[in-house]
Amino acid sequence: MPETIMSVLERTAREHGDRPAMRVKNGGRWETTTWKEYRDQTYLAARGFIHLGLQPRQGVAIMGFNRPEWFLADLGAIAAGGFPAGIYVTNTADQSQYIADHAEAAVAVLENTHYLTLFQQIRDRLPHLKAIVLMTGAVPEGAGEAVYSWDQLLEMGAQVPESELRRRIEDQKPSDLCTLIYTSGTTGPPKAVMLTHDNVTWTAKCLVDAYGVNALDDLISYLPLSHIAEQVVSLHSPMAVGACSWFAESIEKLGENLREVRPHFFLAVPRVWEKMQAAIQAAGAQNTGLKKKISAWARGVGLAGGRAEQEGRPKPILYPLANQLVFTKVREKLGLDRARVAATSTAPISVETMEFFSSLGIPILEVYGMSECTGPTTFSMPDRYRFGSVGRAIPGSELKTAEDGEVLMRGPHVFPGYFKSEEATAEMLDAEGWLHSGDIGEIDAEGFLKITDRKKELIITSGGKNIAPSIIESKLRQIPAVSQAVVIGDRRHYLVALLTLDPTRAADQAKAAGSPATTTEAMSTCPKFRQYLEKAVEGVNTTLARYETIKKFVILPRELSIAEGELTPTMKLKRRVVNERFAQEIEGLYAG
Repeated sequence: MPETIMSVLERTAREHGDRPAMRVKNGGRWETTTWKEYRDQTYLAARGFIHLGLQPRQGVAIMGFNRPEWFLADLGAIAAGGFPAGIYVTNTADQSQYIADHAEAAVAVLENTHYLTLFQQIRDRLPHLKAIVLMTGAVPEGAGEAVYSWDQLLEMGAQVPESELRRRIEDQKPSDLCTLIYTSGTTGPPKAVMLTHDNVTWTAKCLVDAYGVNALDDLISYLPLSHIAEQVVSLHSPMAVGACSWFAESIEKLGENLREVRPHFFLAVPRVWEKMQAAIQAAGAQNTGLKKKISAWARGVGLAGGRAEQEGRPKPILYPLANQLVFTKVREKLGLDRARVAATSTAPISVETMEFFSSLGIPILEVYGMSECTGPTTFSMPDRYRFGSVGRAIPGSELKTAEDGEVLMRGPHVFPGYFKSEEATAEMLDAEGWLHSGDIGEIDAEGFLKITDRKKELIITSGGKNIAPSIIESKLRQIPAVSQAVVIGDRRHYLVALLTLDPTRAADQAKAAGSPATTTEAMSTCPKFRQYLEKAVEGVNTTLARYETIKKFVILPRELSIAEGELTPTMKLKRRVVNERFAQEIEGLYAG
């Protein structure tokens, strides 16, 4: 039965009113908001937005790190009939202005004065903006007109009759638009994905049903809430069953917070898993003697167990012993000892990283999808997963590939279109309701989907060979010293690569190679380190077809970053930007 988001919140507050809904750290202590308090504060925030002049079908721009006020602003905007529009905290002033103006935001909700300063630069270019609300702190002197604190928003909400909010909520239907998700913009200005109440509530229910999420579960919120994946996982799914979302203090404190929260469901982007892998490998390198031998033995048993699980065979008889001696200790150190599900999404993850964690008794389940299908379109399950596969279609949806291999999807999770862009909508949705993903993939006889690459990112060499760069890049990132890799070669005679170095692990490798270099800048020009890396790249080449091999590479003096505009906020590569930024280095690889 299709539902609105407010009907889900109302039901959960009624059934789990005294249970914890959100926990946030304040002054070193975790503070709790119950589901009844959550609902009441959402409604009060919604009435505050109405007091500030928010009309139905107007936007509410939200910018800041994950915290309770982000959730309340999002749901409060929906309750008042508006559209929340998240802005990534890494966005520039011009990027923020584009989103707020495009969404016709009447209110902007900002985490603190840092983002207030950014909005003050663009406020005269936001004709629809009536007010700014700060999630934290008091309004500073000289902030300008119509800038309010969160407490002031709630005070204004108390002045609006409950009947006015109730009328707006009762007017909402499951088929109505409820939120705008702005794409990361890897190939140009972001597009606004329109999602309906039914899109969101149906998808959240699929997730909790698939993974058995329940009211006793804890989750941790730390990925950008501007992205649909984090909204579905830490906002809407817990709301569907009454689970509790804990807010990480920061990305830097994620490891510490994970050990405090010990979530039952944990979603991480590939880059987070890769950093965990690097840290575990660095710690393991310090082991010697018997401890080193036990660890190596246990990992072999763990990997065999993971493969057996995927094939429906019993795990090795000594798997419980390996689990007791090694795996349980690793999970405790990571804060994943209670995790029934460890998932990855938003970007491709290498098979090598999945095998590494499987060898430690932590199977990573890949979830595939996009904003246009409300996040997931395939799930990998604890008892139904495969290395290199992103799982099978979520129940109630359809999945197929077109003649050219493009992955197509259809179902209640598919969006109705882009806000203010019928042309872009027509490019994504065909007349039969199939969403064209832009990804190339293969579906096997059991329904498992394997993504091979982005349709628009396929490299076609001058010899006519079609090559998926992401597969080669994932192999290059497995070189211990390498943190990032970009493969180049479209319309060229051969492939080359741009490589960046992991500062910690590269230093260890440089030392082992006899290089005197101690910084990544020095390593990028050191002949001995270069020899080590050439040998490692050649090792990767032995696993590739001849036309896929890397003939030359250059070591960049720094890592690619969000701040420099080379990565999206979800760590996806902006290939066009990278190609332009490092054009000189690329041409140098093809010189002569």
